[in-house]
Amino acid sequence: MAKAKVYNMAGEIVGEVELSDAVFGIEPNENALHMSVRSYLANQRQGTQSALTKAEVSGGGIKPYRQKGTGRARQGSIRNPHYTHGGVAFAPKPRSYSFSLNKKLKRLAIKSALSQKAIEESVIVIDGLDMDEIKTKTFVKFLGALGVDKKALVVTDQVRKNVVLSARNVPGIKTTIATILSPYDILNANKFIVDKAALEKIEEVYA
Repeated sequence: MAKAKVYNMAGEIVGEVELSDAVFGIEPNENALHMSVRSYLANQRQGTQSALTKAEVSGGGIKPYRQKGTGRARQGSIRNPHYTHGGVAFAPKPRSYSFSLNKKLKRLAIKSALSQKAIEESVIVIDGLDMDEIKTKTFVKFLGALGVDKKALVVTDQVRKNVVLSARNVPGIKTTIATILSPYDILNANKFIVDKAALEKIEEVYA
């Protein structure tokens, strides 16, 4: 069973906690992670690109010259794709790139991502992750005490307004709550910083 050190808000080690094997101790499923990341990135695409086809560009309603006898290739419109100002062949049109995953695969992907962080020993548990005031400088000091200087995902048991607002201007730091976890965000972070209460909720939901 994997273990993680428990810190307080001052960055001091105050204990150790065992991580659930059902959530943090499975063999990461690469296919589930791949599909989850693909789905996440596809859902971010706006799909608003658009270009005009031959039928949509203006002009070209008349045959430019007669069919035979000119020595030139036959043409039906000056708005064919190979002409300047012609329409685009197979023009892109607005569409949705999103696709969904079934619940079983989503759960497997989340547990795989969490287990990968446990394998990397990148799980940091905080006993009482909260702040008395909204202050980015204080939050940066907190991260420094933990030795976190790059991308990290901060997870709380519920929305902690002071934490969210203090962390939002720190480059590479993202906050979320235990019931809204994304495999992409977990994998994209170098450190998984989780409140002890949030950890219990995660293990309860995904075990």
